[in-house]
Amino acid sequence: MSLPLDHIVIAVQDLERTIADYTALGFNVLRGGEHPGRATHNALVVFADGAYFELIAWRAPAPEERWWQQLQAHGEGLVDFALLPTETGAVVAAAQARGLDYGAPHDGGRLRPDGAQLRWRNARPHTQDLPFLCGDLTDRALRVPEGAARVHPNGATGVARLEIAVHDLQASLARWRALLGPGVDIGPVHTAADGSARQIALQLGRTELVLAAPAQASGDLAHRLATRGEGPYAVVLAVPQQAAAQALDGAATHGARIVLDRLAQAEETATA
Repeated sequence: MSLPLDHIVIAVQDLERTIADYTALGFNVLRGGEHPGRATHNALVVFADGAYFELIAWRAPAPEERWWQQLQAHGEGLVDFALLPTETGAVVAAAQARGLDYGAPHDGGRLRPDGAQLRWRNARPHTQDLPFLCGDLTDRALRVPEGAARVHPNGATGVARLEIAVHDLQASLARWRALLGPGVDIGPVHTAADGSARQIALQLGRTELVLAAPAQASGDLAHRLATRGEGPYAVVLAVPQQAAAQALDGAATHGARIVLDRLAQAEETATA
């Protein structure tokens, strides 16, 4: 079953300031609009590979929402990510048949600044090492603009790698197998170059998804798990003209760990 990366969610305090900071980093930032029935508004950074960053902020407290809770407790940063199903209900049913329980699909939507109304159907997992599903009911091009909107002055073309912090590597892998079904491309367990983590890589279309569990009690990954819990930890963007890997300043990215890497483009092309 094909389930490519749809988008990565970055929770922020002030959307206007975040738009200005991401623009200064060389991203083309689009205003997304409002979510009816919620206190949220967002902006998008859409890449040529079809994935995007959702920069989301709240106009009023929302203590019932996990993303808002994380923002208040731990500050800005990566809070979630979504895969793109052809039909949300079918993916949930298949996962349940393989023993993985997702929440029941439910409808959502957004009102764009130009008045266009978007609708989708989501389904959420019961563990944070897994993504939620976001399947479009209206044309995806309304939600994820195409063409010049996907061109960035800094040269970023797509999400080459997404790293997910997990407590138990094998338990998370079993859940991912149940979600993706047979035929998923899974690499061997290996240790990160700096020795800080044990990792397994899965291929989701053009994006390499890396499950990472701490190999030592201290360090950034262990701290992430102890504070925010499981979930998206770092993003590597493909930038063909990048001379060397560059980690963007965490203050400018509002807590999101983002790296620009020329080598990632070669890996993306080889697996496309």
